[in-house]
Amino acid sequence: MKRREAREKAIQVLFQLENTELTVAEAIEHIVGEDSSPFFEQIVHGTVSHMEEIDASLVEKLEKWSLSRLAKIERTILRLAVFEVLYTPETPKNVVLNEAIELSKTFGDEKSSRFVNGVLSKYAN
Repeated sequence: MKRREAREKAIQVLFQLENTELTVAEAIEHIVGEDSSPFFEQIVHGTVSHMEEIDASLVEKLEKWSLSRLAKIERTILRLAVFEVLYTPETPKNVVLNEAIELSKTFGDEKSSRFVNGVLSKYAN
């Protein structure tokens, strides 16, 4: 599984976790079955286990917005990207930002990608 696909599948798993009572293992099984990868596992489990710190970091960067007001897909994409920025230093920040913007174009709309770009650009510095 390539990293782009791993991120797409991770978004689907994380989105499902926010909308259902599934466990992480059940959500992963539902989305990818046995076709997983170490990177995929790292970003899913890492995002879930660091959710509190990620959300606190996002709240600091959001201007005139609360996390609960964000569209679920944007919140999910931002959480995954912030996990990568904060906890995977081996991945360049500009790659994480570009991937998040592309994910928001795939799963959201034009406004989503601009919003995600605006929030994540605060992490680039």
